[in-house]
Amino acid sequence: MSGISGKVRPMRLKGLIRKEALQILRDPSSIGIAFVLPLVLLLIFGYGVSLDARDVPLAVLVERPTAQTAAFTAGFSHSEYFDPRQYADIRAAEDALRSGEVDGIVWLRGDFSRKVLSGETPDIGVFVNGVDANTGRIIEGYVQGVWSSWQGQLAVLRGGGPGFPVELEQRVWFNPGLRSRDFLVPGLIAVIMTLIGALLTALVVAREWERGTMEALLVTPVRIPEILLGKLLPYFLLGMGGLLFSVATAVWLFAVPLRGSMWVLLAASALFLLTALGMGLLISTVTRNQFVAGQVAIIATFLPAFILSGFIFDINSMPAPIQLLTHILPARYYVAILQTVFLAGNVWSVVLLNSLALLAMGAFFLVQVRRKTSKRLQ
Repeated sequence: MSGISGKVRPMRLKGLIRKEALQILRDPSSIGIAFVLPLVLLLIFGYGVSLDARDVPLAVLVERPTAQTAAFTAGFSHSEYFDPRQYADIRAAEDALRSGEVDGIVWLRGDFSRKVLSGETPDIGVFVNGVDANTGRIIEGYVQGVWSSWQGQLAVLRGGGPGFPVELEQRVWFNPGLRSRDFLVPGLIAVIMTLIGALLTALVVAREWERGTMEALLVTPVRIPEILLGKLLPYFLLGMGGLLFSVATAVWLFAVPLRGSMWVLLAASALFLLTALGMGLLISTVTRNQFVAGQVAIIATFLPAFILSGFIFDINSMPAPIQLLTHILPARYYVAILQTVFLAGNVWSVVLLNSLALLAMGAFFLVQVRRKTSKRLQ
């Protein structure tokens, strides 16, 4: 019992930390997961993935060109969202829509100008490619925006004021440019921290079980708390280094605003990293096999962080049972903190509540690791 109980001895802990640090430095895969993989993911999502609809190819069909039709279609030409293309007849435009050359059609019929001049409301045909439902809704909204803007201008020309009883002033908070990059990159940091914490720890510690070095360590006088701290601290420092690298890339390379406190971000990230490390250690302790540990870590940590954390897909749009499931995922709370601190600032009602959830989960996983780790080989 003397090998299990007692206080942590600094000299032994220092030796264990040095041993783990040397193992990390000698293992290129650890450095790759901590720094190279985050850079690759940030470059892919920062440059290659976008939820914005820009330069959408749009077929514009005007049966009888006039000054009125030119004024309306100018809204598409001057918009950064559309790449308007003129077509002579509706059949050619429909063929272009079927073949994927354009994503939508705007059809101004021959009586458009006559109805405008007579004070009637002209009919406009709008056809949108609905294969990608999200893009289809975005295009529909953009077309309605051009239509509303043109109606306002027409009302001013007719009577010196808008023809609506209410004038809408639209303001977008937190992300005025509506850049999906500002939304995606902070959430991606949660995925990166999951990889560094859970996946890396699960694989490395499971490798020690496979090679027998963990058994050799257990027969020494070192205590279980010293072994666990010796595993946690080096990977904690490695994970925080990966966090700083990711934040620097997000702010300086992709110009994502960091409106909150860096200290708040570091504190919340430390809580999440401890939770991820606890999950990785628990997986490796239970499985003791690299292949199994890797599969379990991907299914239990990485995929949920990618799909169910709110990183890409809105949690409120998910079915109710899935929404309940997300409450047991640490990444859900970390993504909420990241997006708030980056885009909105230190909103304490969000930061504190989600940080408490991470603290409770981190304590749970670390306690489970301590319970599952013993000096006896089973």
